[in-house]
Amino acid sequence: MTTILRTIAEVRAWRGQLPAAHRVAFVPTMGALHVGHMSLVHLARDRADVTIASIFVNPLQFGPTEDLGKYPRPIENDLALLDAAAVGAVFLPSVHELCPDGASTFVVEESVSRHLCGAVRPGHFRGVATIVLKLFNIVSPHLAVFGQKDAQQCAVIERMVRDLNLRIEIVRGPIVRESDGLALSSRNVYLDAAARAAASTIFASLEAARQAFAGGERNAVALAAIGRSVLAAKPLIELQYWEVRHPESLEEIETVGPSGALLAVAAYLGSTRLIDNLTINPAGLP
Repeated sequence: MTTILRTIAEVRAWRGQLPAAHRVAFVPTMGALHVGHMSLVHLARDRADVTIASIFVNPLQFGPTEDLGKYPRPIENDLALLDAAAVGAVFLPSVHELCPDGASTFVVEESVSRHLCGAVRPGHFRGVATIVLKLFNIVSPHLAVFGQKDAQQCAVIERMVRDLNLRIEIVRGPIVRESDGLALSSRNVYLDAAARAAASTIFASLEAARQAFAGGERNAVALAAIGRSVLAAKPLIELQYWEVRHPESLEEIETVGPSGALLAVAAYLGSTRLIDNLTINPAGLP
């Protein structure tokens, strides 16, 4: 049975009683778990002796007009899923436990976080990096698993781990999609029938650019234009960005070279914001 831990002291006590030789994997989440999250849990279990997950809706990463208050919190269902997956423990901290009154220290990554979502959501990645580092310090895992669906978050955390010399391996889990290509997201539950039908076009736009790349197109502006044109045909979709970027630095590129590229998109369907991405490699293969 999964052990439920609610305080930092309880996590450290649980961690301290594990055999020294045990490899510990960590899966941080904001809850509202779906098949995509569980794929990360299974990936963690395959790579470690014991797995701990966390569920924490991080207020520091939400802007003042974003959906913190209505973010789904089906905690009983989440705990049942984690228990069925034989997760060793789950950390369920209160906001005060991780964000005490008067806290004035934050983690700011100043390179990869400047682009894409970082450019349109000021302070978002400061909130992400701060809480993730706190969780790393509390759990002391050997590895942590994050989903590729938020490729920029992965890049920010990898840079933080590198720059701050953390002894943690970061593992990216592949995107899990619906049959029509829509990336699984906790926010998909907000979509009505019309928005849900339109949402699959986000992946179609990425796939159109990838097919153009496979056909020989290497110009980043041209690839982005192809992707944007697919979404332009859907009036329900309000595009926030559609970019072709360097896969590690997330800097703008003119031509897709030996490092390949990240195709990244963010769009609104009504009030629901969705993100997605694909990576393309120099050979033009999926």
